Amino acid sequence: MTNLIILALLRDRPMHGYEIQQLIQTSRVDTWANLLSGSIYYALNKMEQDGLIRTEAEERTGARLRKIYAITETGEDMFQRMVREALTLNPHSVKSDFSLALSWVETVPKEEAIPLLRQNLQQVEETLAFWKIGRELKGNHGALNAFAEASFDNAMALLQLDIDYLNRIIGLLEQS
Repeated sequence: MTNLIILALLRDRPMHGYEIQQLIQTSRVDTWANLLSGSIYYALNKMEQDGLIRTEAEERTGARLRKIYAITETGEDMFQRMVREALTLNPHSVKSDFSLALSWVETVPKEEAIPLLRQNLQQVEETLAFWKIGRELKGNHGALNAFAEASFDNAMALLQLDIDYLNRIIGLLEQS
């Protein structure tokens, strides 16, 4: 996922690692792609070694030397392959540590399980609110094409389903 995102950004224009990191964080891609900033620099080094990107220029900022990276033809080919492969994947996995643990929820006293589930519920509700704000902001700035809009709507619908699911589980525990 990290390579795909970096290659996509470098297709727009050459940039340095910090700029890539800032774009990822500003667009909040890091939150839904589970992308750590440290993995960006590791990926840049590895991708340069693999010939997917190249150093186009170097800038000196104080004592630091910054590399400006550009995508190579091999990188473009890899990007195209990665996009095609990703389009064949299921949008969401039904594998879930939560669902697995739920099999044994009755081994945890209700007085402990319910507050844990309520904490989980609050986090999911906050995430949904965050996604709603993000969708509105991107829409107001004209940065929401039809595909991005579909992705936002899908993510928010899944979060709402999780909220309903957690409320149902909490209700079942309260009734038992």
